[in-house]
Amino acid sequence: MQPQELRTVFMGTPDFALQTLQGLIDAGCKMVGVYTQPDRPKGRGKQLAVPPVKELAQKYDIPVYQPLKLRQSEAVAELEALAPDLIVVVAYGQILPKRVLEIPAHGCINVHASLLPKYRGAAPINKAIIDGETETGITTMYMDVGLDTGDMLVKKALSIGPEETAGELHDRLASLGRETMEETLRQLCAGTLQREVQDDEQSTYASLMKKEDGRIDWSRSAQEIHNHVRGLDPWPGAYTTINGELLKLAETSPEAAEGLPGNVIAADKNGVCVACGSGSLRIQQLQLAGRKRLAAADFLRGCPLEAGAMME
Repeated sequence: MQPQELRTVFMGTPDFALQTLQGLIDAGCKMVGVYTQPDRPKGRGKQLAVPPVKELAQKYDIPVYQPLKLRQSEAVAELEALAPDLIVVVAYGQILPKRVLEIPAHGCINVHASLLPKYRGAAPINKAIIDGETETGITTMYMDVGLDTGDMLVKKALSIGPEETAGELHDRLASLGRETMEETLRQLCAGTLQREVQDDEQSTYASLMKKEDGRIDWSRSAQEIHNHVRGLDPWPGAYTTINGELLKLAETSPEAAEGLPGNVIAADKNGVCVACGSGSLRIQQLQLAGRKRLAAADFLRGCPLEAGAMME
């Protein structure tokens, strides 16, 4: 079997899905449809924003479908009429009902941004960094009715840098996602694809990040807070408060100095150093609510901080 023989439907929405879709197109798969989330208002002007995946599909004249709910009978019937041999899913944003999972002869394959069974769920990239992991990767799997519980197919790992942010890791994993799906497709076409059942006892869940998850607990260690900051960069962003104002932090590094948790030890051109439960955190980028993110030296010119100030 060749990729050109596979009537393929792709389901995805954000930037993370783009490289995998491009890989399927470049491999020569017969793309009979792309499913993505509906256009939605975005930004202060609330203008309708087109999902990135839709833009790419339109570039190649691939039919685009944007059902509000895929489980509705009309949407399922529309998908059945496309008669896909394979459905590939990357960060689509909707749960596929059993009826949809049963449509393609070669199944529904998901590209997931973790080394399953660890970090099932919506935010595996953030959670891996927050937890201080030094390795993550991509797993392709056959989808079933559970949440990221299907049989694993191909895994590819990469190391997480000690200063790497969620945004930086996101981009590297998007590229690795394409590679992993391309390998999965090669094995599928060659008839050599092997399934591996997940061990549920080894699984952890990474729930969707919310803004309130960004609040910093200064009683934790400097390393834990450093991981927290980079794991939430760029969104939703790690934050604290000082003098009653919300303050976002980025580009941090743990240090050895000790003090009362939340206490500013030093604030100068070298950054803002804040005591933690153990050790301290040097902050290089700061941002007050409604303002731009600034380097510490620039921030301090407009908002001086003295040693002894408290972050809460």
